[in-house]
Amino acid sequence: MQKAEDLSSPINFPMAPSSQLNAQAGSGRKNPPGGWRFALRALAHRNYRLFFGGQSISLVGTWMTRIATGWLVYRLTHSALLLGIVGFAGQVPAFFLAPFAGVWVDRWDRHRTLVVTQIFSMLQSFALAVLALGRVINIHEIIWLSLAQGLINAFDMPARQSFVVEMVERREDLGSAIALNSSMVNAARLLGPSIAGLVIAISSEGYCFLVDGISYVAVLVSLLAMRITPTPRLAHSTAVLQDLREGWQYVTRFIPIRSVLLLLALSSLVAMPYSTLMPIFAGAILHGGPHTLGFLMGASGLGALVSAALLATRKSILGLGTVIPASAMIFGAGLVAFSFSRALWLSMLLLLLAGGGMMQQMAASNTILQTIVDDDKRGRVMSFYSMAFLGMTPFGSLLEGAAASRIGAPHALMIGGLICIAGAAWFTLQLPAIRSAVRPVYVRLGILPEAAVQTASTLLTPPED
Repeated sequence: MQKAEDLSSPINFPMAPSSQLNAQAGSGRKNPPGGWRFALRALAHRNYRLFFGGQSISLVGTWMTRIATGWLVYRLTHSALLLGIVGFAGQVPAFFLAPFAGVWVDRWDRHRTLVVTQIFSMLQSFALAVLALGRVINIHEIIWLSLAQGLINAFDMPARQSFVVEMVERREDLGSAIALNSSMVNAARLLGPSIAGLVIAISSEGYCFLVDGISYVAVLVSLLAMRITPTPRLAHSTAVLQDLREGWQYVTRFIPIRSVLLLLALSSLVAMPYSTLMPIFAGAILHGGPHTLGFLMGASGLGALVSAALLATRKSILGLGTVIPASAMIFGAGLVAFSFSRALWLSMLLLLLAGGGMMQQMAASNTILQTIVDDDKRGRVMSFYSMAFLGMTPFGSLLEGAAASRIGAPHALMIGGLICIAGAAWFTLQLPAIRSAVRPVYVRLGILPEAAVQTASTLLTPPED
């Protein structure tokens, strides 16, 4: 029999904002049926259905640009360090700006914010296309345009994560929406690199950038077609820095959020930048070309897609407390084994495993955070999620690029995988404290029956300041 306070005990997705008491606490309501019907429940909401359709198209173009950018840098420079620098430039703004962006996202209209960020992203892709097709692009322009996209993403990601709640009217469908988002990203991650590899082999990287720019039209149309009920925003008499400090204290003092974000940040630093080194593995180690790079990234994307699809079928967050460290351990072990492979088929199989582990960790972390966070702090918490997920990756890209230039890409990747495994072991040791701290939150939401947690009042509740 599962313990009531366990993160892995049966839990339904919340029906009401986490800042409110759920009227159905202790009602003994049965869990909703699982399987594929539950997985697709979020698509019953018109706004989310539009978002899903537009983003599914746009993200294929995004992944085409990622692969084309990496291959273009490698073709122009043959430098592992410059691959790391480009990755650093594209993601470092999220580290410095995401916390401030989260404060503003809590104050701004998230729908309008997304429209603006998508327009700027489209213009950035067209700029890359013009320079690449004109055969005048150089490494400096790639770095500056990657930096521009990073600035856009620093605002786009917390706004996008927070906006999911506004598109899905029934909170019990939130888990379905998060899992479908992960499936959508990884379906694009599977298709995008494969298409990019073919396009680059037939023509050039510039056409990948052009397709990406055009693909933003789909997401802009979907956003503009939504029927949005304006969400009331609380009047903010406090300064931005005070709101930022409040969000920081909320994140750092509540051990479930803090531990999830710390493990995600570690994985993002040492393991997730593995894609930065993939051009080297495809070209110098496996002796292939752009199509080989597409196969490798496609295999990773397929593993992540299957993993996200399985997560989407879950009827509750049963077991996610232990899924997070287990998936991080699988991710790290997959990368360690991949670093020793010199056969394409084996490398693809190991990246399938690593991609699945990475996605399970990321999606499970997102689901738990979105479930327990207070609504008035959602933008700020998701900005720290962006900081941990996107913000640490550029430092990892720079670190792995520098390490690969000194000790070789296989050894750099192996060390990153081993550190990821060690982080997963640390998180496992934190689970008892996490379970105790999160239990009163589930009581307050009505997720756990009150009778099963009569002693919850003696435990610490999440800090409010």
